[in-house]
Amino acid sequence: MYTQCPDCLTVFSLDAGALAQARGGVICGNCEMLFDALETLTGQLPPEPFRLLPAHVRSEQAPKLELAVYRPHANTAAAAAPAMTAAPAEPAFTPHFVHDRRAPRRRARRWPWIVTCLLLALLLAAQVAWAKRAELVADPTLGAWLRQACAALGCELPLVRDVRQLRVVARDVQAHPSVPGALMVSATIRNDAPFAQPFPVVTLTLSDADGHRLAMRRLRPSEYLDDAAAIRAGLAPGASAALLIEVADPGARAVAFEFGFE
Repeated sequence: MYTQCPDCLTVFSLDAGALAQARGGVICGNCEMLFDALETLTGQLPPEPFRLLPAHVRSEQAPKLELAVYRPHANTAAAAAPAMTAAPAEPAFTPHFVHDRRAPRRRARRWPWIVTCLLLALLLAAQVAWAKRAELVADPTLGAWLRQACAALGCELPLVRDVRQLRVVARDVQAHPSVPGALMVSATIRNDAPFAQPFPVVTLTLSDADGHRLAMRRLRPSEYLDDAAAIRAGLAPGASAALLIEVADPGARAVAFEFGFE
């Protein structure tokens, strides 16, 4: 009988004793690979030239042998049966490729990897959300949901600044009633954003009739508001706030004033 190594394609001659020793498992004498000799076992070599021996198709149904060369008498078989059962055969090594394919295989535990991947994905999402927190809070839809969720959890979202949505709805300038040579400028600003935002840095510019700037002053929230709690809370969505600013009178040439926000 002959068989072929599937790795180096070397063809070997072997006998039934070599096959029975490990139930078909043999080691290639050329490349040291362990393989199943039954896969390409053949009684005669095919005509040359050949490269690969034909592989046998495995079947779950055992073939039935019909051509008998020796059949013992009934009494001889009965006498031999106890002797065979009295001396159990020594267990032989069984290669992994001749195990019963229908036997259930032990599945690897995948849930630790799944949990780890989910935790890493959540951590990455949290980092992205923190980096983009201003844009997320400013979003009309997502920002409202985040504010509701934060209110339920008892947390506080950071204030988002968007001076483009601040409007001056009223303003006035007049001589200071108690300080000579000073002006009192009042204004009302409104937050048109759908979210609360911090009070802005206000820039007040006084100009003459030709539009030339005569004086300018930048005021932080603490300089035009005296309520520290209101400054921390910020300007609520749709809310208005009155500003009162005292500046030195630049003279009669100052005929116009303008507010800016930073």
